[in-house]
Amino acid sequence: MKGILRAIWIAPEKSAPMMSVPHVEALAGQGLFGDRKFQSGPDSHLTLIEAEKIADFVRATGLEFSAADFRRNLVTEGIDLNPLVGREFFVGPVRIRTAELCQPCSYLAKRTDRAVLWGLRDRGGLRCQILTSGTIRVGDAVGTDSS
Repeated sequence: MKGILRAIWIAPEKSAPMMSVPHVEALAGQGLFGDRKFQSGPDSHLTLIEAEKIADFVRATGLEFSAADFRRNLVTEGIDLNPLVGREFFVGPVRIRTAELCQPCSYLAKRTDRAVLWGLRDRGGLRCQILTSGTIRVGDAVGTDSS
């Protein structure tokens, strides 16, 4: 089970716009350095979403959305994320454990469109814990082994 990391997004504060970065430091037990959720709690160190789910949502709704609009940290391609719930996996050299599905929330709906509440139900990605520190880079492998 392997995919690729297509984009990294962080925001320095809760309501700040997401910024695309080529790499980010993931710190075990803390989160992504420079992101709004850094040191915010073990189940929300980082979030992931599949590029394919974003494209499906755009096709289904006709709305124009970019990866930044969904406010997830990592955008993957080529890997089905939902089966990773409750499991450990790697993004590049960093070991991660999925805490839960990252369901769309009213905050996201207010910032974007209410269609996200039904359009991303069980397709909104993952909320994860960082287990080992390291640098995550666009282009890194995403999967259940570190190679």
